[in-house]
Amino acid sequence: MTEKDDEKNALDRQEQSEQSEQPEQPEPTESSEPSEPSEPPQTPEQPYSIFPKWQRVVNVYVASLAAFASPVSSSIYYPAMLTLARDLDTSLTNISLTITTYLIFQGISPTIVGGLSDRIGRRPAYFLCFTLFIAANIGLALQTSFVTLLLLRCVQSCGSSGTAVLSSAIVSDVATRQQRGSYIGLAALGSSMGPALGPLIGGLLNQFLGWRAIFWFLTIYGGVMLLVYVLFMPETCRNIVGNGSIPPQRWNRPLIAYLKARKFNSTEPEPSAPLRSSKKRPGILSSIPIILEKESFLIMFYGGIVYAGYMLIITGLPQQLASTYHFNSVQVGLCYLPIGFGPLLIRPIIGRIMDANFRRHARKIGVEIVENRQQNIDNFPIERARLEVSLACVYLSSAAVIPYGWVMTLKHPPLPVVLICLFINGLCTSAAGQPLAALVIDINPDRAAASAAAFNVVRCLLGAAAVAVVNLMLNSMGRGWTGTLIAFIWVGMSVCWWAVIAFGPRWRKEKKAKRDSS
Repeated sequence: MTEKDDEKNALDRQEQSEQSEQPEQPEPTESSEPSEPSEPPQTPEQPYSIFPKWQRVVNVYVASLAAFASPVSSSIYYPAMLTLARDLDTSLTNISLTITTYLIFQGISPTIVGGLSDRIGRRPAYFLCFTLFIAANIGLALQTSFVTLLLLRCVQSCGSSGTAVLSSAIVSDVATRQQRGSYIGLAALGSSMGPALGPLIGGLLNQFLGWRAIFWFLTIYGGVMLLVYVLFMPETCRNIVGNGSIPPQRWNRPLIAYLKARKFNSTEPEPSAPLRSSKKRPGILSSIPIILEKESFLIMFYGGIVYAGYMLIITGLPQQLASTYHFNSVQVGLCYLPIGFGPLLIRPIIGRIMDANFRRHARKIGVEIVENRQQNIDNFPIERARLEVSLACVYLSSAAVIPYGWVMTLKHPPLPVVLICLFINGLCTSAAGQPLAALVIDINPDRAAASAAAFNVVRCLLGAAAVAVVNLMLNSMGRGWTGTLIAFIWVGMSVCWWAVIAFGPRWRKEKKAKRDSS
C-alpha cells in the first residue's frame, strides 16, 4: 500500500468518526409534521437574526412609516366630516357610517393579509396592500356620491389596515422577546403619528384645498411607500428566510439586490424548496383559530374593549368641539394633537419599561438573558411581565376619562383642561396597547402576522360597534355619564387580564402538550 493510500484511509476514518459524533437527524415525514407550526429550535451558537442591528432598526422603522397609512386614513377624515356631509348632500350620521364600515374592514382584511404574509412573505403582502390603497384613494378623490364614498372607504381600509399587522410581524421576525418592547415601540410610532398628524393634515387640506386633496395626499404617500419596498426593503418572514440566512425567491428580492448582483456578476443559485422550511406553513386564515384559544381571546377581547372606549372619545370629538366652541376644521384638527402626541411621547418610554420588566422577571426566576438569542418562555411568566404594564396604564386612563366627560358638560368648558384630559387618555390607552401587541406574538411566535391580525379583528369590530352608537350615547346619556360608563367598563372588565395572568401559563402548557401529541 502506497503512502498516498494510507493518507486517504486516514482521512476516511476521521470523516466517519466525525459523523458518528453528530446526533442523527430524523427525516421529517408527513405523519410527524405538526398540525400547528411551533417555534423552531435554536442552538446556542445560532443568532436569532443575522441582520445587523442598524438594519433591524431600519426594517422596523420603515414598517412603522408604512403602518402610518392605517390610522392616518381614518383620522385625516375627521375634520372633513361636516364638509363631506354638506357637499354630498347627506347626514352626519351617514358620514359616521363610513367610519364604522372602515373599522369593520380594518378588522376583517388583516386576517387575510396576515396569514398571507406568514405564508408567502412580508414584501408581497405590502405590494398587495399599497396597490389597493392607491387605487382606492384615486377613486375617493374623484367620487361624487355618498354610496361611492362608502364603498371606496371599504377598499381603502382593506389596503391600509394590513400594514399595521405587518409592522408587528416584522418586529417578531427580527427581535427577540427580551428586546421586543423597544422594537414594538419603534414599530408603533407610525400608528401613533396617525392620530396626531392626521386630523391636522386633514383640517389644513380641507380648509385650503378642499376635501378631495385629502385623498390625493394619501395617494402620493402610498405610492412613495410602495416604491420604497420595491427598491430597498428585504424579506424578513422567518417562514421564508429563517433568521435571514436563507435567500428568498428571486422575485421576492428588492431591486437594489439585483443591481448589486449585476455589479459583482453574482451567480447565486435559486435556493431549493427543502432549504426554506421543513415545517408546515400557516394557512391564509390561520388568525381565526387564534381568536378561539382561551388565552388569546381574553387578551384580545379586553384590549378591544379599551380600544372601543377610545374610539367613542375621538369619534365624538369633532361634533362636541364644533357645537361647544364653534371651531372650524383646522381648529378641530389642532385639538387632536394632544391625543396623538401622548402616544408619540410614551411609545419609546413604555418600550424600555417593558424590556426592564421582562429582565426583572428573568432575574427573579434565575433566567439568563443572552443578546440576540430567543428566550424560551415555557416556564417564564410572560403574561405577568406584559400585562402588569398594560393594567397600570388602563387604570390611569380610566381616571382621566371621567373628568373629561364631566368637564365637557359645562356651558363654557376650559379648553386647556379638556386638552390635558385628552392628552392623558391618548397617552395611557396607547401605552396599554403596546404590551398587548408584544404579548399576542410572544405566545404565537410562528404566526406573528396572523396573531396580530386576530387581535385587529376583535379590536376593530368592537371599535366599529362603538362608533355606530357614539351619537346615540352622547344624545341619550350626555357627555358626563358616557365618560363615566367607559371608565367603569374598563375597570370592571379588567378581570379578563387578571385571569390571563393567573391561568395563562397553564393554558400555554396545555396548548403545547396538545400540539406535541398530535
